[in-house]
Amino acid sequence: MRNFNSMRRDFLRTGGIGVAAAAIPMVSFPASAQAGNSPTAAPSQGIFDVRKYGATGDGKTLDTGAVNHAIEAAVAAGGGLVIFPAGTYLCFSIHLKSQVHLFLHQGSTILAADSPLRGQQTGYNGGTYDAAEPNTAWNAYQDYGHNHWHNSLLWGEDLHDFSITGPGLIWGKGLSNGRGRGDDPGIWVAEQAGVGNKAIALKNCRNVLFRDFSILKAGHFGLLLTGVDNLTIDNLKIDTDRDGIDIDCCQNVRVSNCTVNSPWDDGICPKSSYALGYARPTRNLTITNCWVTGYYELGSVLDGTFKKFAPDFRVARNGRIKFGTESNGGFINVTVSNCVFEGCQGYALESVDGALVEDFAITNTTMRDLASPPLFMRLGARLRGPKESTRVGTMKRIVISNLECYNAPMGLSSILSGIPGYSIEDVKLSNFYIETVGGATAEAAKVQPPENESKYPEPDMFGPMPASGFFLRHVRNLEMSHVEIANTTPDARPAIYLTDVERADFFAITAPRGADGAFGLHGVKDLRIGWSRAAADASISSDDHKML
Repeated sequence: MRNFNSMRRDFLRTGGIGVAAAAIPMVSFPASAQAGNSPTAAPSQGIFDVRKYGATGDGKTLDTGAVNHAIEAAVAAGGGLVIFPAGTYLCFSIHLKSQVHLFLHQGSTILAADSPLRGQQTGYNGGTYDAAEPNTAWNAYQDYGHNHWHNSLLWGEDLHDFSITGPGLIWGKGLSNGRGRGDDPGIWVAEQAGVGNKAIALKNCRNVLFRDFSILKAGHFGLLLTGVDNLTIDNLKIDTDRDGIDIDCCQNVRVSNCTVNSPWDDGICPKSSYALGYARPTRNLTITNCWVTGYYELGSVLDGTFKKFAPDFRVARNGRIKFGTESNGGFINVTVSNCVFEGCQGYALESVDGALVEDFAITNTTMRDLASPPLFMRLGARLRGPKESTRVGTMKRIVISNLECYNAPMGLSSILSGIPGYSIEDVKLSNFYIETVGGATAEAAKVQPPENESKYPEPDMFGPMPASGFFLRHVRNLEMSHVEIANTTPDARPAIYLTDVERADFFAITAPRGADGAFGLHGVKDLRIGWSRAAADASISSDDHKML
């Protein structure tokens, strides 16, 4: 049999699955490994079976100690492959380590044990999750869940060369989703000692791979990855009641081929919080070939039944790809391609805490049955960060193309909105087809949305919109070409509403014309319209309160 170093090189080169699937069935453990608890079990093969270290996999007996023992044995051997054969492994906090690869066999489940009941010191199974580490200096700048990593089912800090792969399942059954109060009305359940609220959490790591496994009911986060560089996430299926994947202050990241059903929170959510104690951007990020949704009952995506919520069941249907809300450092050099949105909200790009949102390319997106408009871009001034250094950020050099949306909601519109004195800049939108419900009245066209400079950013933060297609405010250097807006039912609002917009070009725009026109102009400078069905060709140096 090849030695472990040769196998490990193959793992790094191929991503692990092909090599692992071929190698594991041929393994014959020596007598020392069969005996069970030796920390040097099977070092020559570099493969460590958690059952050989005392794990039962019966779903009733706590296997935390055995799993951590197997991981420590791999570390003692200089690194290795820790395997979970078919079975259910009931665990509290599992401690991830450098140069260790966890492989989840088909039929294997890592099951999160129940967190303590209110007022109890231990969970139902006689244990607890690791305590949340102190991080009081930065607590005020992001929600509690973003500030802590140790109170998780699987966690690691300052790791390198680490991976989890395989077709198994991580089920966060006993995790808190971060909502609800504890015994003290001022304390959330997730902040209670011994409670776990994340499936996987990493802080300050590098060279990390997650591939092929599934996550069910993941607590507050399926993946909370903070300061993780050279990160690959591929072919995960996540079906959960809060965030799916949070990529916070990470650099050189690839997310591909993932399915995320997260009706009550966001699906794939890059952030750039202050949780590390300084503003660090998420940079060099690629998201491709992913499906995000908020349409389906918990668990029904993983079991293949795809049960949609009943029409009268109230659920947020967030489920989207969202950059923010935590946005201190920024998002720089980002591509998103070939993604599908279904029954969720649309794209959100947000800088409200000083972030630099720069150099984006988003292409080839289809959307259906949205709960919010297809595009929301917000440059705001919440400024949740150290007062002496936090200033309004930027949002510029953003190219979005080939976006198709069917059944966008009534009342709202896509929004690009800066604030007075701070504009969104250098935006190109092309090859859009957006079909909305329509149906708004002439009264809706008279609405003047508030600025809400410091308000939490969401597409409904301004209330009803005076446009059926796009509301554009505090924008500089905008180009829209080959964009069509269609309304299922007649809509009295202009398709495109502009206020404090400078240097805007509209080419080949198709949109319904109301009684007064398709474009509403309010404080517009240097505007050109050409070759459009929505309005006659025009070149305007300056105009206010005019319809075209």
